[in-house]
Formats: sequence, structure tokens, C-alpha cells
Amino acid sequence: MIGQLRGILAVKKSPYLVVDVNGVGYELQASMTTMYALPMIGKEVFLFTHFVVREDAQLLYAFADESERVVFRQLIKVSGVGPKLALTILSGMNVASFVQCIENRDISRLVKLPGVGKKTAERLVIEMADKLNKDFSSTPQNFSEVIIDNTHDAESALVSLGYKPQEAQAVIRKIYVADADSETLIRLALQSMVK
Repeated sequence: MIGQLRGILAVKKSPYLVVDVNGVGYELQASMTTMYALPMIGKEVFLFTHFVVREDAQLLYAFADESERVVFRQLIKVSGVGPKLALTILSGMNVASFVQCIENRDISRLVKLPGVGKKTAERLVIEMADKLNKDFSSTPQNFSEVIIDNTHDAESALVSLGYKPQEAQAVIRKIYVADADSETLIRLALQSMVK
């Protein structure tokens, strides 16, 4: 099982990327959320991974942070949802938004995602609520508060781009905007650091 990779980003062509780890190029598939968090080609990258072995292929999926991988793994356990649809869902909305949809039973928002019909959306709401609660039942807060802390996601993305943890934390505090998702925080942080 390959759980994580650290190496040089060699190729970035959505939904595929290649990470060079000591001369071995690992081809991975990723959601648009992870693709946006990646550094420029030639820079070091750290990714969480999920390895799938099928009869006709061996596939490696990449995630910029642990919470996205957790949700991906729970999604592919839902009847009728494979890795491709799971990536599509995580490309259509970030993890915080997805978890909020599940917690609020917001089927109308889920059906707007490509490939998600009404029956699939209903199945997601029913099955994912139990799975997310089970995974994080040991914590006193709900899943979205514990794992989907947008500032934490943004800090992790900046660290994976090569910034020091203290640097990432400081800039996120500086540019923090209430109710902003992690992608917005990352964009604002990068703009702030370039100035």
C-alpha cells in the first residue's frame, strides 16, 4: 500500500499528475481541489495517496490533505460510487461544502454535481452521514468543525507548497476572511506572499 508521496512535481495535466520520487515517476489522479493546491512544476510536493488495484489497472489517487482522502475513502464505499465519481464530487465542491451538504441533507445541491442523480444523492446523504459520524465519533465536536477547518487546510496546502509551518500559519492569520473556503484562503495567502 502506498500511503503518501514526497517528490518533485513533474507533470500537472488535470486530472493527472506525475510525481518524481528519486527517479521513479508516480502517475496519480486528483480532484480539482488538490490540483489547485499543487505547486508549480519542478517544485517539491507532499501528497496523501490511495491505491486501487483492479483487474485491468492499478491506480493511485492523490490528495493535498488528509480530510479529502478520508472523504474519498468513504465515498467509494457508497453503493454506485466509484473512484471516478468520488473525484468528480470532490472536484465540484471542497470537503467542507460536501460535509455541510451531508449534515444538512441538501440533496438539491448534490444533484448539481456532474454524474450525481437524485437516487445517488439520496444514497450519499443516508450512507455518508453514518460513515462520517462513525469515523469521528470519538471527538466532542462535529466532523466539519474537527476535520474541515479551512484555516488548517489552507496552512497544510501552503506547507506542501514549500513554506515553513510558522510562515503559513502567520500569513493565514493575516489574510483570514470569515466564511472563506480553503481555496480562497490559499489564493489570498499566495497573493499576500508574492507582494
